[in-house]
Amino acid sequence: MEQEPSVSEAATTRIFELQSDAKALAREYYDLTGRPLGITAEIAEYEAARLLGVSLAPVRQAGYDAIRFRAGKEEKLQIKGRCLPATAKPGQRVGGIRLDREWDRVLLVLLEERFEATAIYEAGRVEVARALGGPGSRARNERGQLSVSNFKAIGMRIWPAP
Repeated sequence: MEQEPSVSEAATTRIFELQSDAKALAREYYDLTGRPLGITAEIAEYEAARLLGVSLAPVRQAGYDAIRFRAGKEEKLQIKGRCLPATAKPGQRVGGIRLDREWDRVLLVLLEERFEATAIYEAGRVEVARALGGPGSRARNERGQLSVSNFKAIGMRIWPAP
């Protein structure tokens, strides 16, 4: 006889069902209006949790979105998402990364136009700080934004496994 899932397992299952519905709604909205619905960040967080098994942090946690335990150590993860349709122009940027907040690593979840994850990259605080602090654009230096290609260059693809 199978056990019923615990409340948290049932809630997790329902959240992933809702996420699937939200993806479909966002696609339809975009098809009708040509404008994004604005759910990329939420989808990216849940995709990271689903694909990597990280635990999402409480809502509105300043600095980080998820927690992972690796080698007995807690790591605070900031999760960024970027939807890159096939027609996306080069130079797409990752949302602002604030160095004055508490986090250890940044995950970049790349999504295609149907909001399905295509890759997840990870970069450490030292690498991100170095990239943000280098001479260059105002977006990078003042807003804490890296281009997707810069993030890929300083990070490592962790999903799917390289």
